Amino acid sequence: MANGAAIDEWPSSPYSSSAPDGEVLRSLHRLARDLSAAEAPAPFLRPVFAAVARRARLLAAVFDDLLLCGAGAGPLLLLPRSASLCLREVLLVLQRFKALVADCAARSRTRLLLQSDEVAARAGELQHDLATLLDLLPVADLGLADDVADLLALASRQCRRAAAAELGLRAAVLALIHEVEREIVPERERLEGILEEVGINDPASCSDEIETLEREIGDRAAERWTSSMIALVGLLRYAKCVLFSAATPRTVDSKVDLDDDGAEPPSPPLDFRCPISLELMRDPVVASSGQTYDRESITRWFGSGKSTCPKTGQVLADLELVPNKALKNLIVRWCRENGVAVEVAEAGKAEPAPVVAANKAALEAARMTASFLVKKLSASFSLEPTKRVVHEIRQLAKSGSDNRAFIGEAGAAALLVPLLRSEDSALQLNAVTAMLNLSILEANKKRIMHAEGAVDALCHVMGSGASWRAKENAAATVLSLAAVPAYRRRLGRNPRVVESVVQLARTGPSSTKKDALAALLSLSGERENVGRLVEAGAAEVAVSAVGEAEAAAAVLASLAKRGGAEAIVALDGAVARLVAEMRRGTEWSRECAAAALVLLCRRAGATAAAQVMAVPGVEWAIWELLGTGTDRARRKAASLGRACRRWAAAANAAGAEQSTTECPTSDAAPALTTVS
Repeated sequence: MANGAAIDEWPSSPYSSSAPDGEVLRSLHRLARDLSAAEAPAPFLRPVFAAVARRARLLAAVFDDLLLCGAGAGPLLLLPRSASLCLREVLLVLQRFKALVADCAARSRTRLLLQSDEVAARAGELQHDLATLLDLLPVADLGLADDVADLLALASRQCRRAAAAELGLRAAVLALIHEVEREIVPERERLEGILEEVGINDPASCSDEIETLEREIGDRAAERWTSSMIALVGLLRYAKCVLFSAATPRTVDSKVDLDDDGAEPPSPPLDFRCPISLELMRDPVVASSGQTYDRESITRWFGSGKSTCPKTGQVLADLELVPNKALKNLIVRWCRENGVAVEVAEAGKAEPAPVVAANKAALEAARMTASFLVKKLSASFSLEPTKRVVHEIRQLAKSGSDNRAFIGEAGAAALLVPLLRSEDSALQLNAVTAMLNLSILEANKKRIMHAEGAVDALCHVMGSGASWRAKENAAATVLSLAAVPAYRRRLGRNPRVVESVVQLARTGPSSTKKDALAALLSLSGERENVGRLVEAGAAEVAVSAVGEAEAAAAVLASLAKRGGAEAIVALDGAVARLVAEMRRGTEWSRECAAAALVLLCRRAGATAAAQVMAVPGVEWAIWELLGTGTDRARRKAASLGRACRRWAAAANAAGAEQSTTECPTSDAAPALTTVS
């Protein structure tokens, strides 16, 4: 049967062929009762599963009678050999029925609809097998009463009349997909009727269907129907907005925000942290050693030329990385329950390539959805409808560059700007997160930067946002916009942007501080911005964050490279903190700390070199980095070592010259006290 691998792979029987007959009968009775109570996973499969349930009820009555007849024998019940063998085969068939029911219950309803003929065919095959076994069962040897024997015969006859799948609904859905491909907007009543027949009649079931369908597409669960499944995801998103737009968004977005009391987000469990960066893993992968790391960290480790496991030290047979989907699901669930934003990282990372490219129907459905939402937002004047629409825009913009393009083209950026100043915390959070998700697309960066008041509104959120998550996402949006050099210069010229980002890096909790420092790092990439950043206190903030945030050392290196070296050297403890980071930081922060120290020595000269040499253990820190750092870190450590040696040689030479000048050997000269 095409694409029916999941149906055909049945578990082996847990019952041994030597199991007592009494145990087999009890298992048959239990399975028959379970199947008689099984509900159809979708309305369109009700005829198929109702037929199975009717047969199971008849068999449950037969097995019940057999158990009553053998009650006196107890566990020593013995059936005629032919009957025993036949009933064991019946048990296997019923187990396959139960597996079919469980398999269908785990599938998305729309995938079940596409495969309804395959499901019905498999159910029919099992019923035919069951009918054959019932015909072979030696009824006379079992001593069944006539009415019970009649039930057995009736069950056999009914099993030979298997219910066929209803294919009209599938044809209607496929026809709807073809219309969407031709850019025909579905009629509301027709769309509502089809979803009602599928069993999707509220926003929760629609959201669950979308999630399940997307997971099945990623798992390549039905290759033959993948294109239609992708189209259905887009169609369901459209239907969710059009049919269920009055629904309240899931409370996960409003309940998880941190209050403005400076409280830190909850600390993630140790198992959820990357052993390299010690940060929450966003994309956990398993190395060939069996250890799990965050993909970004382990990729950087391998990129530095290492082929060992960072945790165990063993040499890896290969550098292949396998996604740890189970752990990722647990991390996502923990993030949702504890208010940790997992989508913030989207702006700083490239999106993974989709498993299968979106097709024409899916793209048109996404365009229709974006157009519908933006039009509704422009016509919405009350709070609750606006909150719901912005929540849907945020969700749609979260996945796929096509979705972001359609939303941007429809004019969402300008409509979101005034909502950034909303006093409603949930609305403000959804608006700024939608803006962040939109900004990932290059074309949308231009739309946001040209939207009147957009930059000032982002500064308002960073400074006076209703929650830390909103402030954090505003900083991440600035980081995303600053990826374009022209916008980076424009943002750096805005004193309010600079002050807001610096203040956020100074006062925010760890996750917020991380995004603010990343924004500072990007802004400092333009030389003309550095003076304003230093004046606003960026150097002090970065120094105080060294050892706490990985990007802090990188910010200092960037500032030192473009004119901020003297300001950094003048800060108390800056050099000592960078030396300490060379020893205790992550791979990247150690590399950046060494780079910063080299730049300080080159730009600030002897003043910086003297501070470096005055730090206890600096020689050992350089030596360690030469042996264990990345290629770039080793180069920077070697440069720092040479700078320190040159300074030491110059200092010694100056000391010797001074000693010679002050302590002449001529007898005519007066005796001077040697200065040590």
